[in-house]
Amino acid sequence: MVDLIQKHGEAILDRPQQKYTADFKLAAIDRVLLGGEALRQVSLDLGLTNQGILANWLRSFKENGYTVITKKKGRPPKNAQKQGQTTDQRAGRAGKETYSRACIHKKIGGLNSRTEEPRKEELARAITELRQELRLSVKYIIDVINADPGLPHISRSNYYYQTHKPDKDSGNQKLMDRIKEIYLEHSQRYGYRRIYGQLRREGYEINHKKVQRLMQKMGLFGISIRKRRKYSSYYGVQGKIKPDLIKRNFYAIIPDRHWFTDVTEFHLKDQKLYLSPIIDGCTQEIISYNISKHPDLKQVMTMLDDAFEKHPALNGLIFHSDRGWQYQHYAYQAALANRGIDQSMSRLGNSLDDGLMEGFFGILKREMFYGQEHKYKDLNELEQAIHKYIDYYNNVRIKTGRKNMTPIEYRNHVLTTLTA
Repeated sequence: MVDLIQKHGEAILDRPQQKYTADFKLAAIDRVLLGGEALRQVSLDLGLTNQGILANWLRSFKENGYTVITKKKGRPPKNAQKQGQTTDQRAGRAGKETYSRACIHKKIGGLNSRTEEPRKEELARAITELRQELRLSVKYIIDVINADPGLPHISRSNYYYQTHKPDKDSGNQKLMDRIKEIYLEHSQRYGYRRIYGQLRREGYEINHKKVQRLMQKMGLFGISIRKRRKYSSYYGVQGKIKPDLIKRNFYAIIPDRHWFTDVTEFHLKDQKLYLSPIIDGCTQEIISYNISKHPDLKQVMTMLDDAFEKHPALNGLIFHSDRGWQYQHYAYQAALANRGIDQSMSRLGNSLDDGLMEGFFGILKREMFYGQEHKYKDLNELEQAIHKYIDYYNNVRIKTGRKNMTPIEYRNHVLTTLTA
């Protein structure tokens, strides 16, 4: 009573008998059940002259199926009516308890469905969600969980530790903001490895595992790969088959020593578009490319002409492809031979022999096509998007295996090193 007078003054003693609304009672109950506050402190804050008042509200709340009951004016019901109400209340409580236990088992059991046991932090978060959904006490939820040997257990003290421990990432807000900026700048294409590489380029001294953890915490994930049917231009032996000179040794020490090419197909609204690029084994840049609605010889020869115009000195180059009919054609093979280029072909039925080119196609379609087909109204819009992406790939997108440089940056780096 002394504390009550000190907090609310002596006028609290002369206050007439109060009538409390259901909302007022529910707010007080939530502070105890959901907020975890002490019964005495809540009673004192609300100016209740006796903490037994709040205790009665809590008992009534639980007994009446977790519903606030307000007394009705007028004559009390007869004994028979009282007995009927008591039976209904008991049935309501039993149904509520059955429902609550089912919800608890479903939510906590879902955490335990993985191969490893859930972390205590995840378990505490699930319990907090159950408190808010079911309006149950922590003790009741934890007792239900710990009574089932098939569920992961947690003590009340551990629960309160998990919910009140300081956030270890509170000092990483600036870093998290930058991670999100990079993620959005690259249209959600970057996973944690490339974001880590970009941060290193910007001077951040950070471990890649920390970047991965922060991205998981923020719910940022790179675009996943979806496999589709692979386009094949092989129609049997149409010309001269060349041996495999690469033998899956894709990497070259200097640019313009290993080139790779292939044709890939885009399906859009019952129409098709074909891309024929050349990728360098050293820098992994796209040397040249051609986009066409028809996978014909003209497409491949135009691609070659563009590449030869940009890189005229190609003696000693090994140019690898699969056994597509275009690459068996006399005109194609003569164009390579006239420039001193050694032609190489994959073995039949071994797509991994052209793995570098296949890898680029996977990246391209994953980052700008699969799941995004609705963005393109027609083939013209898709073609413009491919042009834009290849420019992005060469000049903006960093390669973690190339010292976190873009393909063009890495070419300049290698050439500068050779001439130094």
